[in-house]
Amino acid sequence: MEPKRNSAGGHTPLSSAVLFVSPSVEDARTLAPILEAMGLPFSHVTQLALAKDLLETGVFGAVLTEATLPDGTWRDMVGVTAQIKRKVTVVVTDLLADARFWVEALESGAYDLLPKPFSREEVQWVMANAVARSGLLPSGAAAA
Repeated sequence: MEPKRNSAGGHTPLSSAVLFVSPSVEDARTLAPILEAMGLPFSHVTQLALAKDLLETGVFGAVLTEATLPDGTWRDMVGVTAQIKRKVTVVVTDLLADARFWVEALESGAYDLLPKPFSREEVQWVMANAVARSGLLPSGAAAA
């Protein structure tokens, strides 16, 4: 995978990429331009098993995962990222995101909870912080 150039003309580190794990192609279409405008490369897979393989490549600094997946849950994703040698933050998304779910996610190892429907500003804020937490935010990437 070739590094992408960011808006400042420099290379975006591959490890700053965001992996979205969800059966929803519509959500992926919504998120892609929001994250790519920040200089964060974006990939989408529909299942946990596919995410496991991609995460082993070391390309991704953050995962945004649907709470319920066809072959697992957000807890399974947290477990997968815990086994990776480098830090990958996990953000969980769900239509029924509430304070209780947020606390549960944080206490179980997720970085944050992103409610649906997606707000451009909230997506940018949460994902910029999730990637920065790993020390992988590319220069020039910020919530716009």
